[in-house]
Amino acid sequence: MNKARLEAFSDGVIAIAITIMVLGLQTPRGAALADLLKLVPQLLSYLLSFTYVGIYWVNHHHLLQTVSRVNGRILWANLHLLFWLSLIPFVTNWVAEHHRDAIPVAAYGAVLLMCSIAFFLLRLTLLGSEGRDSRLARSAGKGVKNSWSIALYGLAIPLSLWSPLSGSAIYVLLALLWFVPDRHLETAASPDSERS
Repeated sequence: MNKARLEAFSDGVIAIAITIMVLGLQTPRGAALADLLKLVPQLLSYLLSFTYVGIYWVNHHHLLQTVSRVNGRILWANLHLLFWLSLIPFVTNWVAEHHRDAIPVAAYGAVLLMCSIAFFLLRLTLLGSEGRDSRLARSAGKGVKNSWSIALYGLAIPLSLWSPLSGSAIYVLLALLWFVPDRHLETAASPDSERS
């Protein structure tokens, strides 16, 4: 099966998620700087979520560049990831309105946790399809960063119930961690690596 359709569909879903997030931004009620400053929590929530969606898009792109084919299991694993990514606009808007409240911040973390688990499962499904000697297997590593992310989200969610700011700090920390791309996967995804 050709992977181009999977990539195009995934790109479309991710683009729609970003569009929904930006449409959820409110405009200031007045024209003064103070009116804009009231929206800082909303803008920061959008920035963090945009960063997360962008990170998943980049890593998804690099991951699929190392794959030669897709099958039904891969399609379902990919849909699982897209489902959780599509919920990011919902929790973004909720946490933007209630950034000091435990349940919205914990729900935001739960969606991020499920995105991370879904990405991990997609990676495992792709590795199972491509084999141990594949370009993906040589470049993907052991998924340590992904495993640590899952553990930290698991910590941040209950922590958010006690201290929403602490949970949010972990979400920001993880976004910064993932903002630095995996050089092995990025190198393997480049066209030059196919020639070697």
